[in-house]
Amino acid sequence: MSAPSSETSQVAQSGKRLPVEAFVTRYMQSQQVSGMVVAVIRHNGPAEFHCYGVTDAKNRYPITPDTLFALGSLSKGVTAEVFTLLVNEGQLRWDDTLQTLLPPGTPLSDDAKRITLLQLVTHTSGLPRQPMNMLSLEHLLFYLSDGENFYHDLDDDSVLRYLSTFNAPVTREPQYSNIGYAILGYILKYQTDESVETLASRLIFQPLAMKNTSFEPQTLRAFPRRALGHAGDQPKFKPRGALTPDWHFTNNMVGAANLYGDARDLIEYARAHFSSTGNAALDKAFTDVDAIYYPRQKEAANIAWITDTYGPQKITYQVGYIGGYSSYIGFDRAQQNAVVVLQNSFNWSNYIGHAILQHQASE
Repeated sequence: MSAPSSETSQVAQSGKRLPVEAFVTRYMQSQQVSGMVVAVIRHNGPAEFHCYGVTDAKNRYPITPDTLFALGSLSKGVTAEVFTLLVNEGQLRWDDTLQTLLPPGTPLSDDAKRITLLQLVTHTSGLPRQPMNMLSLEHLLFYLSDGENFYHDLDDDSVLRYLSTFNAPVTREPQYSNIGYAILGYILKYQTDESVETLASRLIFQPLAMKNTSFEPQTLRAFPRRALGHAGDQPKFKPRGALTPDWHFTNNMVGAANLYGDARDLIEYARAHFSSTGNAALDKAFTDVDAIYYPRQKEAANIAWITDTYGPQKITYQVGYIGGYSSYIGFDRAQQNAVVVLQNSFNWSNYIGHAILQHQASE
């Protein structure tokens, strides 16, 4: 998330913050983004919403703070916090291993047997991003031209087969792993007999009054008027600005990538990570996920979240990319600032939220 100077200068020039509209509209034009919303909290004040564009060229519903977006890997933060709440309740332990977390008889290599729950949620298990076999490569190649979901294999219970031959790397540095979170999805169902949506709704969404956030987006009233995904930097061989198909998961990958939500819910969810919710269990869980388990200046590993350090400032954040969407959520606990950026285009240049948080620290 190290923003190029050109991105940072869009947010502030000569030490002065520019109006959000000035840099967002410029960004949308350069990246051909159909719709975008930026939500900002400054020093725990009221949330500001800056909404631009439309959901898509056909329906042309205006983007609002209540417009639904696919959030991709922001799903992982919620899922990891469900695990954090369960650990704090005593139902699970961070040092539980796959040998005890998975059904008896699951084929596991010696290295896989020793993977802990904490390693899975912090992306330090040594598991790779995804299986690199011929079938995965074939799905990826199709995605580059049609934008279709290429993670179907991880959604299936057969993902556990990967563990039978897993060899851990020599050093366990953080390595982003969709396989790891697919396995977490399996563990959650097996250990609790409940879906991630049921658990997240009861433990997080309902206490925080997040009424437009769900791992089952079709159940939300806002779903028919959602922002539709568009090609951006990816899929590589699809024209920029073309509509892309929705990605759907029904099994292990639901908790890794199936979440939908809006800016109004997400900015208050971000605030809850530095301001008391009145719910002791949630407050402790949100404090726990702010702790750094693998220290380094950039992309230090927290529980699902990651932290970048800029001098005295620490920014804790997540990014999500799925189908035709890009999302960002970040906060500065010390300054009590938070930013959410949602766009219905897949663009790696998702630095605006980070740059806003960096500049806020100097205000």
